[in-house]
Amino acid sequence: MDAQTDSKPLLDVLKGQRRARPPMWLMRQAGRYLPEYRALRAEKGGFLALATDPEAAAEVTLQPIRRFGFDGAILFSDILMVPWALGQDLTFGPGEGPRLTPRLVDHALASLQPVPERLAPVYATVRRVAAALPAETTFLGFAGSPWTVATYMVAGQGSRDQAETRSMAYRDPAAFGAIIDAIIASTVDYLAAQIDAGVEAVQLFDSWAGTLSPAQFERWVIAPNAAIVSALKARHPDTPIIGFPKGAGGKLPAYARETGVDALGLDETVDPAWADANLPEMLPVQGNLDPLALIAGGAALDSAVDRILAAFPHRPHIFNLGHGIDQHTPIAHVEQVIARVRGSEAGGSGAHG
Repeated sequence: MDAQTDSKPLLDVLKGQRRARPPMWLMRQAGRYLPEYRALRAEKGGFLALATDPEAAAEVTLQPIRRFGFDGAILFSDILMVPWALGQDLTFGPGEGPRLTPRLVDHALASLQPVPERLAPVYATVRRVAAALPAETTFLGFAGSPWTVATYMVAGQGSRDQAETRSMAYRDPAAFGAIIDAIIASTVDYLAAQIDAGVEAVQLFDSWAGTLSPAQFERWVIAPNAAIVSALKARHPDTPIIGFPKGAGGKLPAYARETGVDALGLDETVDPAWADANLPEMLPVQGNLDPLALIAGGAALDSAVDRILAAFPHRPHIFNLGHGIDQHTPIAHVEQVIARVRGSEAGGSGAHG
């Protein structure tokens, strides 16, 4: 099953084809661990300025492809572009995470005035990247999943346990459901427009899915992601969708079955052998190297990579991290992983096996 088409290995795997050497990309591969990214961000003066400058954002998206020859390029953007388009103000302060105002714990969703044109630079970025990527590289778009996006919209910023949002979901499920529904509708339009502009697959990031009880997970993670998948498939039936519910653990099989995603991202806490035994047969999976193992390097990194590669003897697999790459990751360790995954085909930095 490995040699039918060498045109786009990652896209082939997302469509159910197993390859002897799994294709690879890394979450947050375009970012602060790269000196060329740091130089461009310093020149542009901040994250939002960079992400809304199509020429600069396209350059950032392409940087790791030039340096490492990954099989996938992920659009350089942020999951909070959707709440920004829904009318919240978005800022990235120096040394702190993003901030959204007004917080929806204090203000009603109806008080926001949507500004969909704020997303136009993202689509311009997609068109630039699509025109510049190597023919064998799969172009990935993305959005945040509704639960995770809602946690920022309600609280105005990230938090360890999402207590304000979880409390609101219990206390006033109707008001919270309206926020979720608005995010679903905007996200479907956003991802469809990314596909129209040139991305070939999309990923839904649910970074805070692991904080919910089983019943709340069903209601606020599975159901909204299923709604997005269904609506997006109606518009773009041939575009693969990767679901990444970080921290879902034992709820992953239900998520995989009930959302209808084409592939499932595994975070670093998931035992890959358990995933292979418990997930729907032949569902493509992505992951799940611990980003801290990537920082450690050496024999520990080789061992971690080998364990993941051995866990999926028959299942279509995309090699990736279990979460985003850390800014302190040595570039030499990324090269070590590429060589380990690609084996004798690696051929040095920038090669496609």
